Formats: sequence, C-alpha cells, structure tokens
Amino acid sequence: MEDLYTDHYFMRLALKEAQKAYEIGEVPVGAIIVARNQIIARAHNQVQMLNDVTAHAEILAITAASQNYGSKYLVDCTLYVTVEPCPMCAGAIKWAQLERLVYGADEEKYGFMKFGKSILHPATKLACGICRDESADLMKKFFAERR
Repeated sequence: MEDLYTDHYFMRLALKEAQKAYEIGEVPVGAIIVARNQIIARAHNQVQMLNDVTAHAEILAITAASQNYGSKYLVDCTLYVTVEPCPMCAGAIKWAQLERLVYGADEEKYGFMKFGKSILHPATKLACGICRDESADLMKKFFAERR
C-alpha cells in the first residue's frame, strides 16, 4: 500500500480528476491543491462544459483553494497537476504564490517550461515527472480517439 501524504499519493488523486475530465470529453487534466497534507481543492478541465477557455484544471483549483483557504495567496500549498501547466496557468500559479508545483507529464507543445521556470514565483519549488507515464497515457488515449 502506498504511503499517505507523498507526491505519488496526491498525484494519483489528481489522476482521478483527470479521468473525470476524460469521461466528459474534456482534455484529461486533473489538479489537487494540498495544504498541510489536507486537500483544499480538486478540479479537472471544464473548458467545453463551461464554454470558457480559461477553465483549466489549475485555474479552477486555484480559485477553489483561495475560497476555501480564505486567501488569494497559497504560500504554503502544493499544486499537483497531471500535465505541465500552460503559460496562462503558470501565471496564475505565480500570482497565487504557491509553495510547490508538482506535475506529471511534460507538455512539449504548450507547456510553460518552453519559457523556463522563471515564469513561476521565485519561491515556488518545482517537481516534475511524478506519475508521468499514467498522465501521458491518458492524454495519448484521449487524442487518439479524436483523430
């Protein structure tokens, strides 16, 4: 059994959110925000459902976490997201001042790392590749079904 409160544990919960997106025909990205080992927000992409190009999992999770946490700054929180955030989401992560960003699969075409880690807040720590294969496989499956 996997230990609680590890990056893999929380990323597996983010993958469950990504699966929800997949099941409703959204690009399968899921996000979890954690503060002191407590989940304060869960989200998945809802761009199609809400007819809103900004309804990415990360943005929805940050909004929910800020409301739940009572602060626009999430300085002692970690965002777990299944796929490397886009520059828009990286900007939101910067402004929310998240302590950590943990993501699974790289997003070579639209990911923020094309611009470098400097797009994030200077205090944000970065970890990538957690559950990379599971995250990438879900994305590949989703897009293969649409081609």
